[in-house]
Amino acid sequence: MENAERLLLDLVDAGHLVPMGIDGMYGRGAAFEDTLLRFDAYISRSAKDDGATLVRFPPVINRRDFERSGYLKSFPHLAGTVFSFDGTPAEHQHLLETVEAGGDWSATQKMTGAVLCPAACYPIYPTLRGTLPQNGRLFDVFSYCFRHEPSKDPARMQIFRMREFVRISDGDSVRPWRNMWIERAMELLTAIGLPAVSAVANDPFFGRGGRMLAANQRAQELKFELVVPIASEESPTAIMSFNYHQEHFGSTFGIQTSDGAVAQTACVGFGMERVTLALFKYHGMRVDRWPDSVRRVLWG
Repeated sequence: MENAERLLLDLVDAGHLVPMGIDGMYGRGAAFEDTLLRFDAYISRSAKDDGATLVRFPPVINRRDFERSGYLKSFPHLAGTVFSFDGTPAEHQHLLETVEAGGDWSATQKMTGAVLCPAACYPIYPTLRGTLPQNGRLFDVFSYCFRHEPSKDPARMQIFRMREFVRISDGDSVRPWRNMWIERAMELLTAIGLPAVSAVANDPFFGRGGRMLAANQRAQELKFELVVPIASEESPTAIMSFNYHQEHFGSTFGIQTSDGAVAQTACVGFGMERVTLALFKYHGMRVDRWPDSVRRVLWG
């Protein structure tokens, strides 16, 4: 049995994950959810003096804003769109007959104005058209996100939560802020017993041109990850990411710094389910048997 499937069975047997019949989609048990929320509170304590503006968005974004973001150019294979029935009574009857026959009823659905959110930071940028204050902006966002990559690896969910901090300012402020968070995050994870290491990374760009984009991203060190072996020692899992977008979102959505330059952005993302899975992987399925040092940090 593969390590990922063995870990998944252990998590299911312990009641931490509840299978839903689709790879990468699970319910969460009480101990899993409590641990995740304790870690979320731990993040909040570490960042309480940063002055971030807290915003919570639903797990969908405006389809037009999504189209403008450029996500479909790079990651069409990961996107999830919302469709709904918008037909006549006769078409409704046809839908029911098709479902009853076990057929494909997708033709009865039409695209709506909503798209499933691919990352917690995406709804922020369209709200900031115009000029930033002198010191830019800092946001604290949290959302369920969706990426269509079904897998039996429990650390590769299709529906998951991200806690992000998003810095929007000039390049002299944004990149050092991102680098500061790499060091801070390493300290946070070390304190709860996770053997994280920092690595230059790239996003999973689509297609032949994606290889060039990935190489460029790595060469410019636009993306770092903190990785921990969860299902595989050979291919450790990214549980945090640190992304420097340069002027992409500032240019796309018309965001300017106080001196009129195109704003630059960076984000720091915690994969909340992945961190929680790593805790169960390294400390065991019984929370009451975890090391006292870890329990003190998370439960006080």
